[in-house]
Amino acid sequence: MISFKLTEEQEDIKRLARSFTEKEIIPVAAEYDEKEEIPWHLVNKAHELGLMNLTVPEEYGGQGLDHITEAIIAEELAYGCLGISGTFGANGLALTPILIAGTPDQKEKFLKPFCAKPQLAAFCLTEPNAGSDVANISTTAVKDGDHYIINGQKCFITNGGVASLYTVFATVDRSKGLKGITAFIVPGDTPGLRGGKKEKKMGDRASHVGEVIFEDVRVPAENILWSEGQGFKLAMMTLDSTRPIVGASAVGVARRALEEAIKYSKQRVQFGKPICENQAIQFMLADMATRVEAARMLVWQACWLLDQGLPVSKVGAMAKMYAADTAMSVAVDAVQIHGGYGYMREYPVEKLMRDAKILQIYEGTNQIQRIVIARNILS
Repeated sequence: MISFKLTEEQEDIKRLARSFTEKEIIPVAAEYDEKEEIPWHLVNKAHELGLMNLTVPEEYGGQGLDHITEAIIAEELAYGCLGISGTFGANGLALTPILIAGTPDQKEKFLKPFCAKPQLAAFCLTEPNAGSDVANISTTAVKDGDHYIINGQKCFITNGGVASLYTVFATVDRSKGLKGITAFIVPGDTPGLRGGKKEKKMGDRASHVGEVIFEDVRVPAENILWSEGQGFKLAMMTLDSTRPIVGASAVGVARRALEEAIKYSKQRVQFGKPICENQAIQFMLADMATRVEAARMLVWQACWLLDQGLPVSKVGAMAKMYAADTAMSVAVDAVQIHGGYGYMREYPVEKLMRDAKILQIYEGTNQIQRIVIARNILS
């Protein structure tokens, strides 16, 4: 039986996340967007409240939550600030390869101490010449006895340079293309690993996104996830699991933009009446609200499939694509409804519009999502 009613536990968690967002994130969101800094005190607070490492099993120090509950939390946090919520959310992306492919010993060794205190993780796949084209990865991992020596550069890495733990994708043999890509667990304090340039971004500015440099980084062979050549498969499985959560974050941004537009349309008086009484504004709001609801349903469907252990590649790509496009269109319309004021930083919708754009780009551009969807429906 399909039900859209949240459990009592989910309602409690939703209230916790919403309260944290209202009391802690929203009051400082504009400040940290302007400063382009991570609010580390909120990392500490989120960890304390159990709003990080959401799907890591409790035996390793995580929250042991299902994916629908994870999506509920992601929506609530992104409602306050995509950059701040993305700082927490990057842990889910970076730790998922370990949850999928890690041995019991690897999980015990890396997840338990990581989750024991407030720390950040990073997923290192993208390179200057290898974005959507993963086969073009040039970061190398050369076997040296019972170790691998990693050299190369990653870019656009959320938490890159400030993380305590990295999942790193490198090639053991470039001539093998995708079949040479291998995944490694690399602690952040490993000699030779360092942060490079921190990016100055249009939006999503309260997160730290930067380069990660590997110079003769020596990693034990026991830190490989699965085995040599399995990295591409693992990366794709990881993204199948995490794209719906990007969609959930997009729903949060879109919902905030919609609510700000509704509030403003009731307050703004032109020609002697609130602008919400104009049919043109009503139609815009109706379309915005419909897109938000539809996006959430796709996200929840994808998360339900994940929780049931069913194939999610197609619906996960749909959820990410549609929700991200919704966040962008709703944010643009919210700015339009605000008129000139929407373009000014004293109102939150200009930030929402800047933040929304990255949702159509990271964790696979929306064009890549359409390729994934098309391959699934044509196969």
